[in-house]
Amino acid sequence: MRKFQLSIFSVVLIGGLSACSKDAADPSSAEYNRNDAEIKAYISQNEDKLVSLSQVSPPGILTASGLYYKITRPNPTGKQATVGDELEFSYKVTNLSTGLHVDSSAAAAPVFYPLGIRSVFPGLEQGLSLMREGEKAILLVPSYLAYNDQTLPNLPAYSVVRFDVTLNRSRSEDQQIADYIMKNKLAVTETTASGVRFIKTQTNASGQVPTAGQTLTIKYVGKQLRAATAFDSTGTGTADFVLAQNKLVKGFEEGLAKLRIGEKATVIFPSSLGYGKDGIVQNRRYVITPYAPLRFDIELTAVK
Repeated sequence: MRKFQLSIFSVVLIGGLSACSKDAADPSSAEYNRNDAEIKAYISQNEDKLVSLSQVSPPGILTASGLYYKITRPNPTGKQATVGDELEFSYKVTNLSTGLHVDSSAAAAPVFYPLGIRSVFPGLEQGLSLMREGEKAILLVPSYLAYNDQTLPNLPAYSVVRFDVTLNRSRSEDQQIADYIMKNKLAVTETTASGVRFIKTQTNASGQVPTAGQTLTIKYVGKQLRAATAFDSTGTGTADFVLAQNKLVKGFEEGLAKLRIGEKATVIFPSSLGYGKDGIVQNRRYVITPYAPLRFDIELTAVK
């Protein structure tokens, strides 16, 4: 796995929750004032119906950005979402002024999202960062933190929206890896000090052990843990790499160095040994998301 050159087989998308507006409203503008007034009026007019919003004083909590929110199903002992965690959540979006449906997650397909990568609406990301695992919340989001100047069915430009959000799970990278290994019934041969999980799937005790500077001929397939398809692969061919030349992703090279000729292994490692907090972007879309643990299936076929 080269550090930068990739064979692209899939592109990771974050669904319909990303903002594509050109001009965000200035928070000091008339749009800001109008949105804020609409939210305050909504809270006041719906206190009898929205019990959850009237349980605090003032009804609804205002963030510095202009987002109003209320945790409607608290879980004070739940894991607090932090940057880099993979969040599993479901949502429903309605036009605040009309109550008409705008968007929602599929009932059987929640959204999985690495918190902090700024690929969903700012108001939604801020709201998720305030939640704990197992909680539900209402987010009242001004237009400049949501759809801004986009026009959609049931949603004119610069509309305030309401998000009803359920945060099902918040998992660190180590938790994601542990869950993945358990779900796939993988037998970990070794866990290195750096965090590489090494799973040998074919052994060859008499095979040559590679050393630094040698050229290794390999086959490999690389995936994100939740992906159905590879982001990089040698396909039906092979690739040659010089060992210990700092030209490979750290986790990949660490796993590769443990193989003898004729051996195969699966290596799984955190983003700190992969593409970190930046991921890989191509054509303004993530090929590898930030904070993504990776899996590589590797076969060492020759050393010279």
